Amino acid sequence: MKIISTTVDSISILRFEGNLDMNTAKGAQESVDKVIDGGAVKLIINFEKVNFVSSAGLRILLYAAKRMKHADGEMRICGLNDSVQEIFQITGFDKIFNVLAGETEALGSF
Repeated sequence: MKIISTTVDSISILRFEGNLDMNTAKGAQESVDKVIDGGAVKLIINFEKVNFVSSAGLRILLYAAKRMKHADGEMRICGLNDSVQEIFQITGFDKIFNVLAGETEALGSF
């Protein structure tokens, strides 16, 4: 998995590419930690180039949300393709998280 970290107008963005699963969850968690430890209070996780999310990947999102809550921050998720969106719907994650269509919409939601 490739993870690109950027900042736009004080909003941290993590762009995940590939599969978010047991093999890549540790790297994703490290990226989340680095951004939040760096002082992020607004975070977007962009799934536009994510093909698959396992339960290990979903745990990373819960972890990120918990860290953001403790930092009095906000988190958005965007760019779900049809298969990842189906995983979110089946697990109820689409109701837990603020999921938006694209990064532009996510940026504007803060």
